[in-house]
Amino acid sequence: MPQSNTWQASAAAMQASAWWVGFALVVGVMGAALISPLYALYQQAWQLRASDISMLYVLYMCGGLCALLFLGRLPDRIGFQRVLLCFLLLTLVGTLISMLAWNLPSLIVGRFMVGVASSLITISATTGLTVLAASGSTRLRPQRVAMVASFLNVLGFGLGPLIGGMAGQWLPQPLMMAYVAPLVLGCAGVVAIALLKLPQSASQAAQLPGRLQWQDCQPRLTWPQREDSLAFILTCGYPFVAFGVFGLYASMAPLFLQQMIPWSGPVVIGTAIAVILLVSAFIQLVAARLALHRCGFTGMALLVTSNGMLVVNLQMGSILLFVLGVSLTALGHGMCMLAGMTMVGRIAGPDNRAGMLSTYQTIGLLGSMLPMMAVGWIADHWGIQVAVTVFACFVMVLGSVLGLAFVRHPRMRAKPEA
Repeated sequence: MPQSNTWQASAAAMQASAWWVGFALVVGVMGAALISPLYALYQQAWQLRASDISMLYVLYMCGGLCALLFLGRLPDRIGFQRVLLCFLLLTLVGTLISMLAWNLPSLIVGRFMVGVASSLITISATTGLTVLAASGSTRLRPQRVAMVASFLNVLGFGLGPLIGGMAGQWLPQPLMMAYVAPLVLGCAGVVAIALLKLPQSASQAAQLPGRLQWQDCQPRLTWPQREDSLAFILTCGYPFVAFGVFGLYASMAPLFLQQMIPWSGPVVIGTAIAVILLVSAFIQLVAARLALHRCGFTGMALLVTSNGMLVVNLQMGSILLFVLGVSLTALGHGMCMLAGMTMVGRIAGPDNRAGMLSTYQTIGLLGSMLPMMAVGWIADHWGIQVAVTVFACFVMVLGSVLGLAFVRHPRMRAKPEA
């Protein structure tokens, strides 16, 4: 009987640990996209150009990319709890700097910190959930960790723009007040992780002394064998397009929506971004049983269609077209990401899976950076409407080529190995 009580107490403690790690993941990434609905307010307050907004977004994404490339192995080396705690603190510092920012360079510093921190929080929290699930003391099955972590990650990213949009719409001094909730919740996350009691197996790994070597910070990007090169190129094209389309809404939406629909305040923009993220996560669960080539083709076709509707709506200014376009963007984004991640899993082997996944994610992040730099530059010279039109046409052409090639490639149509 005492042993049974001890086991139940241990299981309850591990269950609580998993909940707190999940909570830290949600609040840790909440500030990442919070700023998106506020870009128009920053533009008005500081007289920023469209290229300044795009640069702010790109440098935030650059922080995430640098963390992915150079720091992604930290949780495996020094333990997920230490890494999660350190980068929760970093995101608090970055959020505080963003809150108190007095000009564009100071805001860039804060956003870059948040970008670095959000990537490492995602990686370390996912590692932590994996460790806790492997202990067998939680109800979380190891094979479902990736799905749960992905959902919590999207939930945190989605809540951010909702909070930012509501603050920008209704609160006084929105460029400061919008950051209060992430700061308060982030402090709670720091306390929770600092006081976290891990199972013995996880605790041993977390308490190992750091044995970092310079090789641990080298990017680990790999490419598949020659026969899979074309399939991998097509696969990597999917996050490039999907991240780019989302990046347009996350960075430029406050600038072009006010020309498209009559009520385009921060709360509308924040809701649109949150819908794209949350619906994207939901559709990945629903479409998981769909044949890979059909899933990929349908997702890309939806993104192509939504961008065509965006071009039309720049002239028409229809609320219905806007809602429909955002919905198709969300569905297409989710199906493209599902098809891409599934295909990476099929192409990669045990010896190169991590490196190929890093390559895939790096190309996706570049898709949210390079096009946005071009959009900002074009908007400065010829206006935001021309810039959005050029971007949408680029997506329609590239997406059509990728979608048709993806659905016809024999590697995508092959049945997965048992």
